[in-house]
Amino acid sequence: MNEYKKIIYLMGTKISLYIKGEAAEKLAEKAESMLIHYEEVFSANSDSSQLAMLKKTASLAPQEVDAELYELIKIGKKHSLCENTYLNIAIGPLIKLWRIGFEEAQVPVKESIVKILELLKPENIQLDDEKKTVYFLEKGIEIDLGAIAKGYFADKVMEFFKENGAVSAMVDMGGNVLVFGESPSKGGDWNVGIQNPFLPRGNSVALVKIRDQSVVTSGIYERVFEKDGSKYHHIFDSKTGYPIESNIASLTIIADKSLDCDIYTTKLFGLDAASIIHRVNKIEGMGAIVITVDGRLAHTNNLIGRIHPLTM
Repeated sequence: MNEYKKIIYLMGTKISLYIKGEAAEKLAEKAESMLIHYEEVFSANSDSSQLAMLKKTASLAPQEVDAELYELIKIGKKHSLCENTYLNIAIGPLIKLWRIGFEEAQVPVKESIVKILELLKPENIQLDDEKKTVYFLEKGIEIDLGAIAKGYFADKVMEFFKENGAVSAMVDMGGNVLVFGESPSKGGDWNVGIQNPFLPRGNSVALVKIRDQSVVTSGIYERVFEKDGSKYHHIFDSKTGYPIESNIASLTIIADKSLDCDIYTTKLFGLDAASIIHRVNKIEGMGAIVITVDGRLAHTNNLIGRIHPLTM
């Protein structure tokens, strides 16, 4: 039985793959091709991607898109229209206005933000399931799938590994960790580190044991812009046009699908810690770890015995 590890630099992040199976190296090569294809189709930062082209053409006439892009837009729209959600796939114009995480990051004038809020309405994205077309009811709408795309890609790659003989595997999309089968380490469980939101990347605040699950953490530490003594993070409230104001430093979701982890880290991020834990405790098969800005850690009941705090 072969084991193979591969590191790929794509989508602005480091992607790590581990596969155990007869054709492990070939599976890794195919996975890399899949990820390159996804970047070409889904990228919000490339003018030539299918997703970016929609900004130019989808307000003129319905545009047929790749089946997988259509699927993720449909899923994203559904969760963007839920009550009390902080996920909004129509947030593209706001992301482009602030540019947090890029050299040209800025704090926009209030008038610019107010003007753009009218474009952030996911209900104005019209979908046709039969024709797989996307149509914008307003000019200037821009879809940004950055909050949920990595989870979707991780699930697709893992699905491919399972269908093609892998007996165990790991996909790490730069923070979206998804595992299958037994870990190569003793005991068979996978120990996944939870990033300490107050220290540089690579410092864990806790370890969580998982098997056949995904772990995704979203935090205000990931991309931060500082101006005139104020810090602005990259997780936005599309109702105000400003970064979400919350006492949450980071939110980790654990679920069977990496896409579900992505969806819920964004949907719930603007809530307080107690509300997040209360809501996730009601969702079967899902766990949550919340770290507040004052350093407190809380987790759902189903993680008792599976989470091992380290020093904060």
